Amino acid sequence: MSHPLCLLFDCDGTLVDSEPLLANVMADVLTRAGLPFAAPQYMEEFRGVRFANIVAELERRFGALDDAAREAAEAEMRYTMQTRMSTELQPIPGIREALDRLTEHPRCVASNGPEHKIRRALDSTGLRAYFGDRLYSGYTIERWKPDPELFLHAAREMRAAPERCVVIDDADVGVAAGLAAGMRTIHINRFPERETTPEGAIALHDMHDLPSAVARLEQLEAVLH
Repeated sequence: MSHPLCLLFDCDGTLVDSEPLLANVMADVLTRAGLPFAAPQYMEEFRGVRFANIVAELERRFGALDDAAREAAEAEMRYTMQTRMSTELQPIPGIREALDRLTEHPRCVASNGPEHKIRRALDSTGLRAYFGDRLYSGYTIERWKPDPELFLHAAREMRAAPERCVVIDDADVGVAAGLAAGMRTIHINRFPERETTPEGAIALHDMHDLPSAVARLEQLEAVLH
C-alpha cells in the first residue's frame, strides 16, 4: 500500500485570512510612501505576489522611491502586519476541521512570505500544531512562486516525490507554481465570481471540501497504480 499523499499548503489566504488585513496595511503604508495604492487593488491585481514585486510595479507606474524610502516602507509594513496579526488574524473558515480530517497525511507550509511571518500567522491562529517546524519560505531559498522551486524544495525536505504531492493554494502564482512543479494542485477559489481556476488544477470553493478532494486523488492514484 502506498504512503498517503503529501500536502503542501500555502499560508496567506489558504490557511489564514490575512489578505484583507495585508491589503489595508499596504494601502496605508505605500500611499504615504508616495506610491498610490488602494486596498481592493491587492485582491484584484496582486494577490499572493511578493511585496518587492508589488513595489516595483507601483514604482513603474508612479516613479521610483529612493532606497531608504523603499526599505522604510517595507519595514513599516512588516512591523504593522506582525503587530496586527497577533490580535486580528483569523483562520480560513473550515481549515481546522479539514486538517483534523487529514491527520494521516504528511503536510507542510510553503509560502512566499518570510518565515517569521508564517510562524506568527500560524501561532496567532492556533494552527502551528498542525505543521510544527515544517515551514518553507521563498525568502530562505530566494525563489518565489510562480517559480516552482519553492514547492520542489518543500517536497525534497518532506522526502516526497513531486507526483506524490498535492499543492493547496488560493493565489494564481501558487497554482501556477504547483502545476509547473508537476504536482496535483488544488485551487482554493473563494472568489469564483472574479477568479478562474487554471486548466489542470482542481477548484474548491470551500475548505470543508478539501478532505473529500484529497480522498478522490488517493482513489485515482490507487486506480492508476
